[in-house]
Amino acid sequence: MHATLSAEIYWLSLTLFMTSLFWVPYIINRMLEQGVFNALWDRFGETYTEKKWAKRMMSAHKNALENLVIFAPLVILIQVSGLNSSSTATACMIYFFARLTHYFVFTFALPLLRVVTFLIGFGTQMFLAVTLLGI
Repeated sequence: MHATLSAEIYWLSLTLFMTSLFWVPYIINRMLEQGVFNALWDRFGETYTEKKWAKRMMSAHKNALENLVIFAPLVILIQVSGLNSSSTATACMIYFFARLTHYFVFTFALPLLRVVTFLIGFGTQMFLAVTLLGI
């Protein structure tokens, strides 16, 4: 049996995949700065970086994870409740691109865009929540 993903689940899947890769650049940076062994043998999570962009990228990743905890259940509840629509699908797509953009503008220290992209992602979460509540 082959099931077709709804647009909402498709965008959630892409968001999960994207977020799961956000750690790669800053860990590679740590390996280049400290050597592979030192970066991997950090039992207490105390590795440091000299690069401010890598610190910001790590913060952007953490922020993406914190927001994923809100976004994913909302999408799943939309799916389970059958409240899928072109509007909820569009909101999920916008969330994906807002989080992707947020990751890069946070990394490259673009303050106004960082806040705007965060608020766009937040707005899509609120739209999904309002849809679920029938408001």
